[in-house]
This record gives sequence, structure tokens and C-alpha cells, in this order.
Amino acid sequence: MIERRKQMARDKVSRLVNWGHWFAFFNGMLAMIIGSRYISSIGQPDSFISWGYLILSTIGHFTFLAFITYVVFIFPVTLLLPYSKILRGYSAFVASIALYILLYDTVIYDDYGIHLSPFAFDLAWQDLNALLHSTSYIITPVAIVFIELIAANFLWKRIEKIQKKQWGYKVVMFVGTCFVSSHLIHIWADAADVTDITRFDDAYPVSYPATAKTFMESHGVDSSTVVSDIPPHSSSNLSYPLAALQCQPETSPNVLIVTIDGLRADMVDENTMPYLNQYGQKALNFKQHYTGATQFSSSMFTIMYGLQGNYSDKKDFEHIQPVLNTELEKQHYNLALFTSRTPAELSLSGATFNGFKVNISEHNEGRAAADQTNIAHFQQWQQSQNQPWFSIVNLSAPQDYDTPVGFLGIETVKPPMDLKPAEKVLFNQYRQSLHFIDQQLSQLFPTIDDQTLLIITGTYGQVFTSNIDDARRDLSPANVKVPLIISWPQQVQSKVINYRTSHYGIAPTLLSRVLGCTTPSEQYSSGRSLLEPNSEPWIYIGNSREFAIYQENEITVLGRYGKYRIYDKEYKTRLKKKMSAPELIQVMREGRRLYHN
Repeated sequence: MIERRKQMARDKVSRLVNWGHWFAFFNGMLAMIIGSRYISSIGQPDSFISWGYLILSTIGHFTFLAFITYVVFIFPVTLLLPYSKILRGYSAFVASIALYILLYDTVIYDDYGIHLSPFAFDLAWQDLNALLHSTSYIITPVAIVFIELIAANFLWKRIEKIQKKQWGYKVVMFVGTCFVSSHLIHIWADAADVTDITRFDDAYPVSYPATAKTFMESHGVDSSTVVSDIPPHSSSNLSYPLAALQCQPETSPNVLIVTIDGLRADMVDENTMPYLNQYGQKALNFKQHYTGATQFSSSMFTIMYGLQGNYSDKKDFEHIQPVLNTELEKQHYNLALFTSRTPAELSLSGATFNGFKVNISEHNEGRAAADQTNIAHFQQWQQSQNQPWFSIVNLSAPQDYDTPVGFLGIETVKPPMDLKPAEKVLFNQYRQSLHFIDQQLSQLFPTIDDQTLLIITGTYGQVFTSNIDDARRDLSPANVKVPLIISWPQQVQSKVINYRTSHYGIAPTLLSRVLGCTTPSEQYSSGRSLLEPNSEPWIYIGNSREFAIYQENEITVLGRYGKYRIYDKEYKTRLKKKMSAPELIQVMREGRRLYHN
């Protein structure tokens, strides 16, 4: 008798477990329907293979999420409370909550371009009225509850018939095949740079598709040999620029931009960089200038595109060059880049340097030696030009605290900030590297034609650590506040400018003041002309995953896992307060503005 009761209990639990599997599969189907909203946010695929990938990925991903939800929240309850009525009601409640969260995430993603996180939730909660502007967001949750209850009861009454048809094994095989196939296709697409597939990488929440690099290397295959015959996608809802540029140049001056990796604004002084410090006194000197990001590729993106750094993550910009490049080519400028960055590093910049003749200096003997070579190559190239030119000279020695062999530097000093012993060593070595760069600039600038527009700025700042990852993630003023000096012969007089500016303003300034474009900068940029105070009281620094928003009296920093912290404007004290929503909402919408047209 006891054995029979045990057997009946096991049969009951087994039936509940089977019911739970089918209920999870049903909710995976519902999640796919809701998840289709993500596709409308980023644009539909262009090719059959990309449509195939998206279908496989959607089936595999959302059924996987539904099954994980079942395993974590429902399966344990099945074993503890094996009562069908309780379990059906509880499961319908859990499934409804999960689908509400997914629905809310689609709304946030469509409006801000990010998935749910503590930062996104707080931001969206304060903007709830604007987000939930339709009655459908009230009706839909009610409908979901009814659907879940009906489905739970329907499946329970028919679970034995479903089991007899033995569909379970076939469904598991089908879903598993979709899941594995989507990852294999993504590995190929990542290696072959099929952007119509890889642009969906961040579309779904909690999505981490397998990539090619580690897979190919572990199997001894060079991913660079894989070539894609599929053209870049064209059906994205990106509108860049929002309107065609109207330009009528009066003159065609040469333009030289000198970007220095790891150049802090507070280090351009009479002791460390006396030449540049003096040069800045005879030019436009922007004292409150900020970079757009803390990495070379994303920072140069903000300079050339004039867009927030979160756009640099979008696959569209791997093939769409800056309108600045396009207009320079139309006006018959020769474009050239001189850098020690490797081809692999430059590939991360996407289409930022499209149209440029790229000159790469080897740095086997260090970045400082490569910088010397860069300057020499630029001077040779400049002498050979017989038409207007636009050039970028990128110097990298300060990033690595590097100086050439035999360099006689300056005396060490006590750091003006509190540093650990090892950081003090890096601080003084950093000063040596900056002094070396200062000497190189003193040799370069006198060779520049008097009619050339010269821009000097830092790609990003510097924090005193040998850990590159820590430096890239640091969003403090030391790492994002950089100098900006512009020598504008016969156009703008020397002046110290104390209003806040950022890298976003460089491209609009060049387009409007050099290339004669009258199109409002809002049509192609997140910035405004550097020669006019910016009306926006915030600056976005970073990419879509890690960024800081600099406001007048506080700094909001978003970390890798969606948690945010708010600091005072000196970045010394963490403030115990909630974010000020109105300005941050403007920031996030600016990061999606080009995708809403």
C-alpha cells in the first residue's frame, strides 16, 4: 500500500513536470511574439541567410529563457508543493511577471537603446508617463494574465494526450538545433564580418552569441582568411545624416589634427610641456574640454562623426563613414592618417578613417620611436601635396609612459595629488613622456604652413596604472578631461574659452566654419560648434555599455552590470541620491535619435 502511494506520488510529480515543460515551451512562444518588437527597433534583415539566422536565434533564445525561468522559479515548487491547482496558479503568475518584464524591456530598448538594468529602470520609472503613452500597455498585461491562466488549465487537461503523441523529444531536438545552429552561424558571421547578422548581437536581453575569435583560434583557423560575399545591410532604420548637407566653401585651408593618446588637461604647464603651454596662449585654448571616450577607436569616432560614443558600438557605422570624410572628398581634399596603431587596432574603428591614406609606423622600439617616425612621415607627405589636405597625426608615447633611448628628461617632482608609491613612479615617468612629446611638437609646428588650421587635443586622459583595462574603464576627470588648442590663422583670434566643450563639437565646427556647410549640426551630430556655448548641460563619455554623464554639479557613472553611481563634480565624493531624470532622459534619447527617423 505504501509503495503504491509512493508510486502515485511519483506519477503525479512526473505529470506536473511534463506539464511544466510544455507550459515553458508555450511561454517561449509568447516571448517570441513580444520579442518581435526588438526587430522593429533595429531594422529588419536584408538577406535570406540573415532572416534564417534571426528566426533560429529567436526560437532558440526565447525558449531557452522560458526554460531557465521554469527551472529556477517553477520546478523547485513542483517538488515542494506537488498540487496542480496551486502550481498552475503560481506558474501563471510567474510567467505573467516574466512577460511583463520582457514587454517593459522592449519599451525601454525602443526609447533608450539599452536593456533593463538598475540605471535603465530608474530612468524609465521617472519617465513612465512618456513611455507608457498608449492604453495598450494597460490592456496587454491584463490579457497576458488571462492567456496564462487559460493555457495552464488547457495544457493540464490535455497533458496525457500530448504525452501519448510523443512530441516532447521532437520539440527538444528542434529547439536545441535552433539554439546551436544560431550560435554556429554567428561564429561564421563574426569571422566573415557579416554585419547583417552581427548587428543583432545586442538586440535581445541576456543574449551572448558565440563569437569567432576564441573558437577559430582553438581550432587553429585564422579568422582573417574568412571572407564574406554578403554586402553590408541596408534596411537598418538608421538615418545618418538626417538631411543632406548643403555646403558652399569660400576657401579650402589645410587642416591638421594632432591627437595625443593619454594627454591630461592638467599636465599642459610650463614645467612639463612648456612649448605647448606657450603655443596655447597664442591660440584658442579650451580649458573645459572633454573627450568622447576612453579608448582610441571610440574617441576618434566622436571626433570624426561628432556623435555620442554609444553610436560607435552600432554595426551600421562599420560601413557608413563620417559625413566629414564625405564632404572632404567632395571638396577634393587629400586625407591621410599617421599613427602607430596596428591594422587590428584600426579595424576596431570601422569606417571612421574611410578615404584616408593610412601610414602606420612600427613600434618595435616603443611608441616614442614610432611617434618620431610618424612626424617625419607626415612632414614628407606634407611637402608632396599640391592640393588641399586634411591629416591626422596620432602620437601614443604618453599612453605607455614611453621615451626614446637616451632621452634626457626633466627632474622629478612631488605629485600634486595623493598617489601610492608605484603611482608616483608612473606619474614622473608620464611627465618625461609628455616632455618628449612637447619637444616633438616644437619641431613639428614651425614646419606647418601659416594658412593651416591646426587642432591639438588628447584622445583621452591618463590615470596612473599599468592595467590597461582599468584605465579604459576609468571615467574620472583625470581620464576624460583633455586639452583642446586650435590655431586658426586669419580667422579667430587667440582666446581662453572657459565654457564646456567636447569632442562632439570638432566635426560640426570643421563642417560649418571650414567646409562652408549651412546644414544645422543637429542633422548629423550630437555636438554644436566649438565657437558657441553648448546649450546642453551634459556630456556623454564612453560607449553603450560603460559610460559617464557629466552634468554641471554631478557625474553619473554606469558600470558594466547596469549599476550606476553618482559623484560630485570633482569625482571625490559619492552622492547618496537618485539621478536627475530630465537631463539623463535627454542624453539617452540623443543616443537613439538617428534611429527614430
